[in-house]
Amino acid sequence: MLMYILRRLFAAVLLLLIVSAVTFAIFFLVPRLAGQTPTELAAQYVGRDPSAAAIKAVEQNLGFDKPLYQQYWEYIHGIFAGRDFQYGPDASHCGVPCFGYSFKSHLDVWPLITSRLPVTASLAIGAAVLWVVSGVGIGVLSALKKGSLLDRLSMGIALAGISLPIFFTGLISLALFSYKWPIFANDVYIPITQNPLMWAKNLVLPWISLAFLYSALYARLTRAGMLETMGEDYIRTARAKGLPERTVVVKHGLRAALTPIVTIFGMDLGLLLGGAILVENVFSLQGIGQFAVLAIQNQDLPEIMAVTLVAAFFIVVANLAVDILYAAVDPRVRFL
Repeated sequence: MLMYILRRLFAAVLLLLIVSAVTFAIFFLVPRLAGQTPTELAAQYVGRDPSAAAIKAVEQNLGFDKPLYQQYWEYIHGIFAGRDFQYGPDASHCGVPCFGYSFKSHLDVWPLITSRLPVTASLAIGAAVLWVVSGVGIGVLSALKKGSLLDRLSMGIALAGISLPIFFTGLISLALFSYKWPIFANDVYIPITQNPLMWAKNLVLPWISLAFLYSALYARLTRAGMLETMGEDYIRTARAKGLPERTVVVKHGLRAALTPIVTIFGMDLGLLLGGAILVENVFSLQGIGQFAVLAIQNQDLPEIMAVTLVAAFFIVVANLAVDILYAAVDPRVRFL
């Protein structure tokens, strides 16, 4: 068990290094291969009609004149040990983890991300609870009532949930329940530590809009898994022993059918923690997804690279947790 976790941790760190190297190469190596010089890259961040001296100063301050391997090493070193930047006569120290300074605002990137992380975390975790409970529950009922009106109705709703895009369902929910019937006012995000009730109330519509898509997918997957599992020989054996139907369904049927659900849940939650872009833009939530969109629009390379690495970190951690949870969900899984 311990050796398995250590191997997975090593693989996770290696994967993050590969992601950082690929991301760095996309933004700094590929432009050079296309013919862009460090001076031309620096000129994008000076302003209109810059002087040659101003461009040269930016090129030196941002390190564009250094070899690419040295730039990458300084970037990785800054994440784990901090980094000093020279802006004019004064030097600025970027604390750990240092993802650099924004090319546009000249602010430390990491505090900008951490200030938005609670918004995305609140959105992702709340929606995840809704879609797992509703999706798995509906999938189990549909499998047990195969061919019934409940089964057909729930699978029809699931098909609609998968087909409709999030921005459509989000705008419809806003039009109906925020503007026409002001049940849930479209207010700004309120931290849970400040007012838990208003925090939950202002996130109800984003949670439902996001969970509607995922719960539909989870319902279909759970139904398919339960239909396959409930026909196995060990299920008939458990019933022949006289076990209660609830024990047969939950302990023997659902537990074995949850393995693929756990897998995709780790991926989905990791991706959402990296930024639920559409939902955050529809409901004007100042989260990591909206931060990524603004960074791309501004062509702010440090911010884009930081968001990419943070999203990769959440995905890798979520998959690591899923691998460890396999044994708890399915007793047939063993750590090798």
